Amino acid sequence: MAPVAAAPIATLASGHLQAYGDQKLNAYVVSVAILAASGGLLFGYDLGITGGVESNSQFLEEFFPDVYAAEQSSDLNGPYCTFNSATLQFFTSVLFLAGLITSPFASYVSDKRGRLVSMFIAAVFFLIGAGLNAGAQDLAMLYIGRCCLGAGIGFANASVPVYLSEAAPFRYRGALNQLFQLATTIGIFVAQLVNYGVRNWAAGWRLSLGLAAVPALVLLVGSLVLPESPNSLYQRGHVERAEQVLKRLRKSDDVSAELDDIREATMLCAKTSTLDSWRQLGHRKNLPQLTISILIPLFQQFTGINAIMFYVPVLFKSLGSGAETALLNTVIIGCVNVVSTLVAIFSVDRLGRRFWFLEGGVQMCTSMIVVSAVLGAGFSSGATVLPESMSIGVLVVICVFVAAFAWSWGPLGWLVPSEIHALSTRTAGMSVAVSTNFLFSFVIGQTFISMLCAMEWGVFLFFAGFVVIMSVFVYFFVVETRHVPVERVPLLFARHHLWKKLMGAEATEEIENDFAAATHASKDRALEDGDTLEQRSSSTWQVVYPE
Repeated sequence: MAPVAAAPIATLASGHLQAYGDQKLNAYVVSVAILAASGGLLFGYDLGITGGVESNSQFLEEFFPDVYAAEQSSDLNGPYCTFNSATLQFFTSVLFLAGLITSPFASYVSDKRGRLVSMFIAAVFFLIGAGLNAGAQDLAMLYIGRCCLGAGIGFANASVPVYLSEAAPFRYRGALNQLFQLATTIGIFVAQLVNYGVRNWAAGWRLSLGLAAVPALVLLVGSLVLPESPNSLYQRGHVERAEQVLKRLRKSDDVSAELDDIREATMLCAKTSTLDSWRQLGHRKNLPQLTISILIPLFQQFTGINAIMFYVPVLFKSLGSGAETALLNTVIIGCVNVVSTLVAIFSVDRLGRRFWFLEGGVQMCTSMIVVSAVLGAGFSSGATVLPESMSIGVLVVICVFVAAFAWSWGPLGWLVPSEIHALSTRTAGMSVAVSTNFLFSFVIGQTFISMLCAMEWGVFLFFAGFVVIMSVFVYFFVVETRHVPVERVPLLFARHHLWKKLMGAEATEEIENDFAAATHASKDRALEDGDTLEQRSSSTWQVVYPE
């Protein structure tokens, strides 16, 4: 599938590409990115552990006896409704409710104290939550622990993708940012292995929940030893440290062009308070970024992925698979998830964001339609157990769906919001993206089992319809950001044939003037520092569009 031409794709004039230098990957920046991306382990582990714990009979008997009784009963209300319980669904969804509430605070901390402080707080919250869940004696303690885990995820998800985008060389920003999604998928896979390994232990669910402390400790160490992002340092007035860190990350003493972009971006937001950054998101010049930061995370959840990840063990048990088989199926799906994410890492900066958004949409839509057809056929005669051949077919199609998500909407749902905002609104914009993600994760987590019970196989057609809608949105409104320095991305929207009409001439002119003014100020400062005008001009970025 070739990239479409509906939205003009921005390129950079070759003469200006030289300003940033070659910017090859080096061992230091890769190690920094890997350690920072460990924040994704928190998110992934909790996503992966939930379904397995909820399918554990001992766990259900202790905390959700009504669900346990329904599971043990031979008189079930159809294969789709065994686990239909609001309290059980709240165990899943309260995590995201807590993340939703804490995300704005995470944005403030990230702005004022730096990305690493936000990561540190995330790790502490997660450690507390893991301890409470592992030792839970009643439902209240269980829910409080989940709230702490959600707060930790809120702080991690609001800071880690931004940190990765700011630390990465622009040519490899997509690949390094997607290490966050890779860590998420690894966390899911490890959690599924843990669930499978403790399946026969009476209190194995306590170990499953308690081991969430391990990824938290990894992130805690990372927050203490990693360098702060140069963009955050410069924004908070630590100019010399920002330059030193940038030189270490790039393994080069010549970082003047990139530092100029950071300086210009900082000048644009120098008079912007945290409250002002939120207000600016509502300005017409930020309409594209705000819209994308809301719709991309919303659409990401309405792919149905978290319904799959949360409830795969529950789903397969409902369809007649044994407990062990259901958990084994999750391990297979988790393995596919990890491998497919690697595909995205190695291709997103070559093929671009739009290609994978659209390819993934086609593949996911097709998969959901096939799953609904198989389930509809399998239970058409009133059967309560899906035939083995059909169960295998459902597993295969779900694997195809998960693979598509893993190399498209999974990583890109975090990458794109982290790289489209100006420095002045970046953390606020990312907070909006995280909050939206958590809000609709909460909605899906709280309603999917009830939707499955009410809509039966039709629930998968529901998600397929959303995949069509979001693919149309990407086709017309999402710009291509590969190989564009993160501080220059706002110019793409000002020159996009649809967004510039929606923003209006005044807003687009303001964007152009802001960058022009910052560029001139940077040139003046360079002259004061002894550089020649020609030297400075050669390091100025321009965004152009092919005819």
